[in-house]
Amino acid sequence: MPQKSLCPVIAIVGGGVTGAALAIHLARCHPGIGAVRMVVFEPREKLGAGLAYSTHEPAHRINVPASKMTLYPDDPESFLRFATNRNILKEDADAFGSDGQPYLQRACFGDYVSSEIQPYLAQGMVEHRQCSVANISKSGQQWLLKAEDGSILLADAVAIAVSHPAPALPAALASFKGHPKLIADVTQPDALHPVAADDRVLIVGNGLTSADVVATLKDRGHQGTIVSISRRGLRSRGHSPVVQEAFGDFTLQPSIRASDLLHRIRTTIRQAEKMGLSWHAVIDALRAQGQQIWQALPLKERRRIVRLVRPYWDVHRFRIAPQVEKVLDEGVAAGTLSIKAASVQNVSLEGSCFRVSLKEKVSGDVADYIFDAIAVATGPAHGEVLHSIPFLAALQRDGLISSCATGLGIACDTASVAIDETGRAMPGLYIAGPLARGTFGELMGLPQVTEHAIFVAGQLSSYLNLGKHGQLLSGTG
Repeated sequence: MPQKSLCPVIAIVGGGVTGAALAIHLARCHPGIGAVRMVVFEPREKLGAGLAYSTHEPAHRINVPASKMTLYPDDPESFLRFATNRNILKEDADAFGSDGQPYLQRACFGDYVSSEIQPYLAQGMVEHRQCSVANISKSGQQWLLKAEDGSILLADAVAIAVSHPAPALPAALASFKGHPKLIADVTQPDALHPVAADDRVLIVGNGLTSADVVATLKDRGHQGTIVSISRRGLRSRGHSPVVQEAFGDFTLQPSIRASDLLHRIRTTIRQAEKMGLSWHAVIDALRAQGQQIWQALPLKERRRIVRLVRPYWDVHRFRIAPQVEKVLDEGVAAGTLSIKAASVQNVSLEGSCFRVSLKEKVSGDVADYIFDAIAVATGPAHGEVLHSIPFLAALQRDGLISSCATGLGIACDTASVAIDETGRAMPGLYIAGPLARGTFGELMGLPQVTEHAIFVAGQLSSYLNLGKHGQLLSGTG
């Protein structure tokens, strides 16, 4: 049986950047032992790294300058100061991009977040349970969590802060699942180990993950040819060669139609160009104002953007670090990297190789290629999130959560409270981080993830009356 507690218990499921940031900001708001008890469920050894920042591949770099990465909006230099104090900038010979800004290895940011939560772990304000949650169910006004290690926790509130699901295997490749040279999830540690130096490689996907694959293979001495495909052949863009301030205001009389919003964006880009600025400045403004822009749009228009515009947004919004961009540019120039707008029509085995029929988008021509290895880098399977994790599937079966109508995660209201199958908010159950982006819009990177964690921390505090009473005496855990 769960032990009783005299302070409110908050369970945070997922201990990546979102979960750790939420715990940190709750602890900062309610300092001192006994104000609140936070239990973070995370199977990884340390909190704060998650999927994105637990990689130790040297070629995997943060795709924005270190000076723009922080857990604290009021202290933008926090991460840069951490990196400087630990001599990371000096020890990393490739830290600085062509624009003179530092783009550090992703693991460094995971180390930073881990160091920031460590004092709260040491004080006992935050508890790290190094395991996954197997099931979450309603228990009166509280929530019963059963972990995979057999432990049970009764919580007054739960924040779901898990990551997006792994990429879905394209239908044409489904029958080859388990083949040693079909890499279904390139985000797993040493996923690219089966690829030999002279292998001919097909990458399905052209975004940031694909760029990571190319950079990692290059760093490991790969010399074979690479073909990277996506339906539109869009490649992630790079950064502006010079630092620019954000340009454009899209919150004044916000658009309520996707077509009007796109027209305003194009007009603003032309205005920016007349002032000597690039499109980067306009996209930066859109990103900063993203949540206000998104929430002004009716559901129908949000869905149109997801269906028709998101690929174009992603390649401009999620830029690649200059070091990675250089690797791609050199590969294209040398003829070892080919980026195509194409789709997989058929796959068969030819000896130890794959014979792949690719259909070109523009011409419609179908041509056969021989590859030694195939890597899937299509990005998260957003629509599969409720089926990808057992406790989410159980919550859905019980009618306690539902898919977001935009197809971008889990449905929640503007207080980030989960919405059940009947459309009602579920008090005490919160969606934190990128899985709430269907409601909030831009939530895929810092600083938006940090800002949302602060927002959810405030919502949790209000729900548990922490600000007024300091304790919720009925709390158990």
